[in-house]
Order: sequence, then C-alpha cells, then structure tokens
Amino acid sequence: MDYESSVSLLTSKDKFYINLGLDRIQKILELLKNPQEKLKCIQVAGTNGKGSVCAILEAILRTAGYKTGLYTSPHIIEYTERIKIRGVNIPKEEFANYTEMITDLAGKNKIHLTEFEILTTVMFKYFADNKVDIAILETGLGGRFDATNVIIKNECAVITHIDLDHTDRLGDTKSKIAFEKSGIIKPNSAVITAEGYEVIKDKADEVGSLFVLAAPYVPDEYAQALPLKGQNQLENLALVLAVLKLKYKDLTSDTIIQGLKNVKHPCRFQYIKEKNMIIDGAHNPNGFEVLRENLDRYYPKIPKQYIFGCLSTKDYKKMINHIISDRCLKTLYFYEFNNPNACKYSVLSDVYPEGKKLKSIDDITFSDEVLTIVCGSFYMINELSLFS
Repeated sequence: MDYESSVSLLTSKDKFYINLGLDRIQKILELLKNPQEKLKCIQVAGTNGKGSVCAILEAILRTAGYKTGLYTSPHIIEYTERIKIRGVNIPKEEFANYTEMITDLAGKNKIHLTEFEILTTVMFKYFADNKVDIAILETGLGGRFDATNVIIKNECAVITHIDLDHTDRLGDTKSKIAFEKSGIIKPNSAVITAEGYEVIKDKADEVGSLFVLAAPYVPDEYAQALPLKGQNQLENLALVLAVLKLKYKDLTSDTIIQGLKNVKHPCRFQYIKEKNMIIDGAHNPNGFEVLRENLDRYYPKIPKQYIFGCLSTKDYKKMINHIISDRCLKTLYFYEFNNPNACKYSVLSDVYPEGKKLKSIDDITFSDEVLTIVCGSFYMINELSLFS
C-alpha cells in the first residue's frame, strides 16, 4: 500500500465516520502487544484550544531535549501532519506501512476500525517503536470514549475551554460536555484546567487525582515570545505553564522562551502577509466569538471580506451571525467544499441572502486595503489550497 492508497482507505465510506467507544481499539492494541503502555502521555481535551496547547507544550519540551511525540487532528494538507516525532511528520512511506499492517490485522480478526481508530493505533505503534520520551495527545472528540483514552494512565490531563459543540454526542449543556472531557482524568495523576467545573473536580476526587486550576497570569516575556496571537492563546499558554510547573520544574526561563519561539500551529489566526489574509480554523460559535474578538483587537477599522464554509452538523447560523455583526464587513463569500457533510450554499444563503457564492479562490481579489478572513472548516481550508 502506498500513501495515496492509505488515504483512500481512510477516507472511504467504510472507515470515514465517527463511532465512539474503546472496545475496538483495545482489541487491536492487544494484538499489537499494547504499545500505548510503553509510553508516557499527556492528554489534552476541550472544545477549543486543545490543539494550540498541544503545539505549545510539544515545542517547549522538544527544545528542552525531550524526544517528543505529538498527535493532533485534523490535518490541513496531509494526514502525516497528525503524527510527529520531534516536530517532524511521520514519513508517508511509514504512514502507509503502518496503516496497511494495522488494517490487515484488524481485518483478519474481524475488528472494524474507523478512520480515527486506525490513525490512533498507527500513532501509538509508531511512537512506541521509536521510543519517544513523552507523547502529547489531543483527543479527537469528547474524552471519555475517545480512542486516545484507551491509555490507562497519564502524566497529567489538561482540559481547555469548554463550550457547546458536538451536542448530539456530548450533551446539550456545558456541564454535560465537561463530564465527557473529564473522562481523560486518570487515577493518582493530575488534571489542569482553566475552568472550575464541579464535574471535573468530582472526577478528580473520585479517582484520587490532583485538581489544578491554572492561574490566568502569563509573564510578559513569555507572551511576547509566543508567535500565536490573541487573548485565547495566552489562556492556552497559561495552561501549558501550569503543566511545566507541575511536571517539568527544572526547565529554565530561557528554554521556555526559546521553545515558545519554535511554536508552529497553522490556521490559528494565521496572517499571510503576501495576500493580507488571515486563516483561522474557527469551526464553532465560541471559536467565531474568539475570532471576532481578535479581529476587533488587531484590525478594528479595516474593511473585511470573509470566506466561510462549514459542515452541516455545525451551528452555522450563529457563526454567520458573528460574521455579519462585523461593522467593517464588506463582502461575505460562502464556499461549498467537496465533502458529503458540507453545508450547501443554498442553506447558508438562507441565513444571509447577501452572501456570494465562491467557486474558486482565484475569484478573490486580494489587496492591502481589504483584509481577507478565511474561516470555518479545515476541509474547506485544505480544498482552497491557500498555502500553494
């Protein structure tokens, strides 16, 4: 199996869907002699910010000399972006080899794995084979029944900001969603969070883990060193600093600052100077609220044109309302990307009839006078080929 074939398999109807639960991944990992048990892991869950927390923490620990493994989702361009060792993507050939080996083994044993379960198994096996010092794991969806939660212990758990998203699977209140996220808290460990939900405290007490409420303060020298901009990123950095204080007390300020300078996390309020364009992977109402706050802070009076597309399962009405409330809005383009769950132009235009249908990024005029904001689904960002 080559890389293209492995991607075709992962995105096939037979694999590309969500089916929460730990039974299937437990079975395949047992057949692989439980590579996850050879790893030290830090788990990160939350509605928004978990990918940034993982990226910041990994960059600092890598700079400090640790052989880091980083598992995140989704990817922007290539699947290999999701699995990194020391900041380097898993090679395509190895990705394909691991995928083929795991899917063949699953098929022979009649274990029907989803796309995310295959990827998570590839990650655990690849990290264990390469003997990483610390694996930083971003949960895919929720926490309690997410495939990454197959591990039975961790160095610590981190729970970022919680808001309403995936309510059909995780619950229709923040407390219910927090309960699902709290499922990553392991016995005799610790959980670090920025929000004091009772269900998270209760879970920590239940399993005998330390509950740490991260201080919101970030030293200015750290804030200045972080390339990721926005108040939300300072909140994410505060969580990382709390992890370091608890688990990596020997790291010097110089190491932390240099690590922060090494952080790379594309499509999070990322500015592309050549096109006067911001790309932001905001894909739920809270993400759009943060995006608007950052735009109002850094670009308060500049005319703006938005390119927006999302999955039909998302609260697109609230996201569109965040966009059209921008007093500097000049034009809103709707883009219907190639995905069976993509929100149709006809549906989006019902919310905002003035929205224009975008057929190609080539139809956009970029200029220094108008700021272009691309926001919504990562699938859309990928399809628009904004980094070519």
